[in-house]
Amino acid sequence: MITLVVAAARNGVIGKDGTIPWRLPEDLKRFKALTLGHTVVMGRKTWDSLPDKNRPLPERRNVVVTRDEQWQAPGAERATLESALADDGEIFVIGGAEIYRAALSRARRIELTEVHKDFHGDAAFTFDRSQWFETARADHATPDGLTYSFVTLERR
Repeated sequence: MITLVVAAARNGVIGKDGTIPWRLPEDLKRFKALTLGHTVVMGRKTWDSLPDKNRPLPERRNVVVTRDEQWQAPGAERATLESALADDGEIFVIGGAEIYRAALSRARRIELTEVHKDFHGDAAFTFDRSQWFETARADHATPDGLTYSFVTLERR
């Protein structure tokens, strides 16, 4: 099964200058709980944005999609998107925007963190919500008042 794990602002922004434009520790905990022990597929820019530069996300198979045939990094596998998504088991696509768009048609589920505020950014992800139905929602707020929801969407 292919699942997109996405955190997006109300206006679709998912990133700015290679970082996430908000800080939600609970979202990071959820991300870890969802992906631990599974394959995570990401673009090279997402790999470069990981907190521990050039180190894989621990206890996960890290697959990096890049057109650069010479690219390599310890703990990561370089692949085409097609080969990355052909793997058996549960696959979590974790960004960025280009990889989300390319994988969306193959995804059966989206684990979405809806951040209920507009942010400025240079990376965005939007999709046709009418093709998905909501199976779970949990609403939250940070101590400083930023509201967000953890939402599970399944393909219709």
